Amino acid sequence: MLSQRIASMSALALIGALTSSPALAQDGKSAAEATYRDIEQTLGAVPGFLRQFPETGIVGAWAEFKAVQLGPHTKMSGKTKELIGLAVAAQIPCQYCVYFHTAAAKANGATEEEIREAVAMAAIVRHWSTVLNGMQVDLATFRRETDAALRFAAEKAKAAGKSQ
Repeated sequence: MLSQRIASMSALALIGALTSSPALAQDGKSAAEATYRDIEQTLGAVPGFLRQFPETGIVGAWAEFKAVQLGPHTKMSGKTKELIGLAVAAQIPCQYCVYFHTAAAKANGATEEEIREAVAMAAIVRHWSTVLNGMQVDLATFRRETDAALRFAAEKAKAAGKSQ
């Protein structure tokens, strides 16, 4: 037991020594500076909130943001992603996120009606989540009933398609 603690403490000391070395700190600074240049090339400027993010994490934070939110090779359209972002932002709630995702949704072609619908969907989900959780509805029963309703809707849609 004592030997495990000593080994753990030695490993932590080694990690601390490696991560606090001046060479790695300089590499981190260079990586942050390169990231700020990429942000500026992508957005036209480096927004203040990104400059306030710790330099040690800005490389990863920007990579995630750029790949998922701005990435042209994702499966969802920019409009869909921003409408989801708006719906979540309305629920958090975050006035910064609501502003950003509303503007970004519009920039990606969302209409006022789509924006209102996304926010209404967020409200509806929150409403029913409150009801289901507060009333402690049995999850297994809920899943069976949901699956049955979706099968019924699919059969009804299929029948309507055949009759036309």
